[in-house]
Amino acid sequence: MSELPVVVIGAGPQGLAAAAHLVEREEDVVVVERGRGPAAAVSEWGHVRLFSSWPELTDAAARRVLEPTGWTAPAAGYPTGADWVSGYLAPLAEVLGERIRYATTVTGVARQGRDKVVDGGRRSQPFVVHTVDADGRESRLLARAVIDASGTWGLPNPAGADGFPALGEAAAAGAISYRIPADVSELAGSHVVVVGAGHSAAHAVLRLSELARRAPGTRVTWMLRRGSAANVFGGGAGDELPERAALGSRARKVIDDGVVDLVTGFRVAEFRQEADGLTVIAEDGRVVRGVGRMFALTGFRPDLQMLRELRTDLDPTLEAVAGIASEIDPNIHSCGSVGATGARELVQPERGFFIVGAKSYGRAPTFLALTGFEQVRSVAAHLAGDHEAADRRELRLPDTGVCGGSGDFDDSAGSCCAAPSTLQIGARPVVVG
Repeated sequence: MSELPVVVIGAGPQGLAAAAHLVEREEDVVVVERGRGPAAAVSEWGHVRLFSSWPELTDAAARRVLEPTGWTAPAAGYPTGADWVSGYLAPLAEVLGERIRYATTVTGVARQGRDKVVDGGRRSQPFVVHTVDADGRESRLLARAVIDASGTWGLPNPAGADGFPALGEAAAAGAISYRIPADVSELAGSHVVVVGAGHSAAHAVLRLSELARRAPGTRVTWMLRRGSAANVFGGGAGDELPERAALGSRARKVIDDGVVDLVTGFRVAEFRQEADGLTVIAEDGRVVRGVGRMFALTGFRPDLQMLRELRTDLDPTLEAVAGIASEIDPNIHSCGSVGATGARELVQPERGFFIVGAKSYGRAPTFLALTGFEQVRSVAAHLAGDHEAADRRELRLPDTGVCGGSGDFDDSAGSCCAAPSTLQIGARPVVVG
């Protein structure tokens, strides 16, 4: 199998970085990307500005591969997704050239001639990557190893609070979006609801608050499933990523100013289409009426269907790689940041198969580009036989400044690391750490 390539699934930030590390180690690599160009998922949210700065958004091996072309790494600033693609990801993909196969979707990964059940001779067989191109032509690609960097962008979580679409959610699809809005001008004068507690929800709330300030009659409601807003606004001065802290501070301010209504403990159970718009009903019977548009920004989940014939070790709660689940589980009481992870933590029962990037985190919401770059550096070293480099940790992730997890879903007691204080936000007091 040594003559077969390493196949990387996905030409996003981590997939391209993995390819750069493998090329630098003179390993044969093929990248399979379902989009028609590099970083297709990033391009879909190209209007969103990242809270990581340029030095945190480029991989070391990728920089070394790019520099001979005359490319210079941006030294500072916070790019949008579109800037990230044009200023770094697209040039990197151009250098990788024909190693990338675009408009090709991976439909399955298996061992050649062995389904999931068969033990005999399993490890001696290469991987088979099943693909289909834009014209519907099927093919099979043999590989000595596979790195799944396909991400989670294609599977957003529903608005329904129990993980399944709420009653009427499919029928109301025309009024529900699962992406951060770009142009919100058409929503002027309407009632817009955002569901979610993460950074995507905060971005959407801020964009909509600008509309509410300039367009009278526009109403914005931010629904949180959890019973408290304690950790929603981030770690403030304790966050080592200043723009991430600023995002939370700005979100807090629009609520404090009364521009956005905050509703806590609202877990969507049902949508009803009525004359004045959508009616949203919570599990506890509360009702929000006259909704013109909802943005359900409740996170993502990994597509595991294509891995069904591989033997994988995934956490049953997060659907994350089992070896890192305890570090990233949002239910676990923890303070500060998670640790960097590499090949040792990402190893799977199928030797030579790795899940990296956002997909390795499953449903956990705390992934950073820096995390993925360290993962692929370690995995590439492992596949090249450099186990000393694979085991080495070359990254300390920035602290979030947030204490406690979402395990206290119904608890409003606040932070685990300091005595709680009461802060007036909008018309009601909430408890924050």
